[in-house]
Amino acid sequence: MPRGINLIQNLYKSRLIIKNMVLGLALIIGIIFAVLVVIIAFIFIYYYNRFVVLENRIDNSLSQIDVQLKKRADLVPALVKTVSGYAKHEKKIFTEVTNARASLLKGGDVAKRVKAGDQLQGALGRLFAVAENYPNLKANENFLQLQTELSAIEDKVAYARQYYNDSVLELQNSSEKFPGVFFFNLYGRQKKDFLKIPESNKAMPSIDFEE
Repeated sequence: MPRGINLIQNLYKSRLIIKNMVLGLALIIGIIFAVLVVIIAFIFIYYYNRFVVLENRIDNSLSQIDVQLKKRADLVPALVKTVSGYAKHEKKIFTEVTNARASLLKGGDVAKRVKAGDQLQGALGRLFAVAENYPNLKANENFLQLQTELSAIEDKVAYARQYYNDSVLELQNSSEKFPGVFFFNLYGRQKKDFLKIPESNKAMPSIDFEE
């Protein structure tokens, strides 16, 4: 076979080899690119869903707090009526409790109602402290029942508040760490404020009913 033909055949084979190598390399690059696109898309979706879940958890906590605050406010009139039957001269504390309840029921956003709820809780604590001076009141069955219900409500408020703050902290951590901070700003999310408990309202005075 003439040398020229062999040279052409070799060149043709070389071109086929190079072509196959290029196609193989292109396929590998394409697969890598597709995998990267899937990973990036997954990260975008993951952070979007994570922020949505945390924000929904925060909103749900606020709703639970709001429900308990309303239950507490509903018990106040009966409590004031019961206490006033034994402590008619304690008008100042009755007015304080009534005004705090009115502020709670006035409306506004949940954060404002939580603040008003803290004020009501502080007023109730002072009302229970006054009750210590009236042994007959402390033995009243209706008063005992109201105190028990209010105590249970306060426990639920405290739990929901803690759950809210834990969720806010989790959102804050996710939004400040890389790459979460990038996606947080990209999606235009807003940080949430912690619910702080005033020092004066951190504990309800306990009542000893066995005296």
